[in-house]
Amino acid sequence: MSSSPPHTYPQPYLSSGTSSTGLTFDASKIKLHKLVWEAPHVLRVSFDRKPVNSWIELMWRELAAIFAHIRTDANVNAVVLSGEGRCFTAGLDLSSSSLGAILDQETDVARRAWRVRIWLRELQDALTMMEKCDRPIVGAVHDVAYGLAIDLLCCVDVRIAESKARFSIKEVDAGLAADVGTLQRFPKIVGNESAARELALTGREFDAQEALRIGFLSRVVEGGRDGVLAAAIAIAKDIASKAPIAARGTKDLLLHARDHSVDDGLAYTAAWNAAMLQSEDIPVAMAAVLQKKKPTFEKL
Repeated sequence: MSSSPPHTYPQPYLSSGTSSTGLTFDASKIKLHKLVWEAPHVLRVSFDRKPVNSWIELMWRELAAIFAHIRTDANVNAVVLSGEGRCFTAGLDLSSSSLGAILDQETDVARRAWRVRIWLRELQDALTMMEKCDRPIVGAVHDVAYGLAIDLLCCVDVRIAESKARFSIKEVDAGLAADVGTLQRFPKIVGNESAARELALTGREFDAQEALRIGFLSRVVEGGRDGVLAAAIAIAKDIASKAPIAARGTKDLLLHARDHSVDDGLAYTAAWNAAMLQSEDIPVAMAAVLQKKKPTFEKL
């Protein structure tokens, strides 16, 4: 059952349902994320494990389930990703990792490695589920964004932060290489190989202005958590007002372009738009421009 957007905001997101693959979802059973309608067709997904939103494995499972369900909810056109309480997230709760239990299951090195690989792929897939969700996602960062926070932010479409936000690719200080996406995505986002390698190899903290300068953020705002949430919701509202096929198509084409050549990207876009240029949304949008009024598009 889709949860229709309410008439006043904010309001809790109460959706439930079963996907085409048979997976069930019930928003009322989500324990460590807060799901809130912030505006028509704008859903906020917020980490909710105070005080610093450190991640345990239930959060990975919830995140994957949330974004798998969002893809099925025609009422959601854009998402804001944020953190409750003190900060965005301080990263993994290392005291709760199941890695030790996995290693204890086997004495053979190869079998241990096999089980660890499966475990890591499940964690990677949870973040990839968010990246591949066809709804555009705006990340709103306040205070600390360490370790896993960078992995998460690499999977959203737009990243903004409040002026006092602090970032770190922290894994190297915990004795490991980042393993759920930062090393693959972050260099492509910032486009500065030297900066990406310095930050990943040293684990040093960098502030919002540096994140803006290297291209990790598109905007820095004042006002702390409230200020960055207001700015992120405004961006998401703007995105949500666009034709759904246009917004989701743009996200899909940008993701494809990142990992393919220009020629491959152009061919994919031509194939995509051969179908999508036939959308009824186009004459609706053009008429609205000519009439200087806000267009209304059918749900997708």
